[in-house]
Amino acid sequence: MAVSEDHASCWAHKDLTVTTKQIQALLTAARASGGKDEYQVRLTGIEREYWMGTEIGRLGGYGFQGTVTAGDGSNQKGGKTGAGYVNLRKQRKRQQRKVGREEEGSSSNLSELAAFVLALRGIPVTKPMLYLCDNKTLLKVVKRWVGEAEKRC
Repeated sequence: MAVSEDHASCWAHKDLTVTTKQIQALLTAARASGGKDEYQVRLTGIEREYWMGTEIGRLGGYGFQGTVTAGDGSNQKGGKTGAGYVNLRKQRKRQQRKVGREEEGSSSNLSELAAFVLALRGIPVTKPMLYLCDNKTLLKVVKRWVGEAEKRC
């Protein structure tokens, strides 16, 4: 069975019985307007299995005793770039900023580095920090600065 409306679809196993009421509930949810959903990490019951299987779960982020922060940069057409971060445990602690000027061109490294700087400035680092990002250049640079038994630069 598949239900589709405006390019959204829901697939279910062929042996699963889906009622008209359930289909209607899915369509209602698909038509709902509003902003982004705010996720809620629940580490109990069956949801624990899901969250522990995500990248942050497999990296040990949910059990990490320090600050867990994720940052990302965006590089859009026309030279527009942006940066932002969010703190896992204090979800209200987040920042977003426009980075650079369009006439200068854009670089994904610039926006990724800016997200990291925003996080460092916005969150007092009084205990270890796990910073999650997807930029190889940032990871290589930061690796030289930090880490137990690492060679200091």
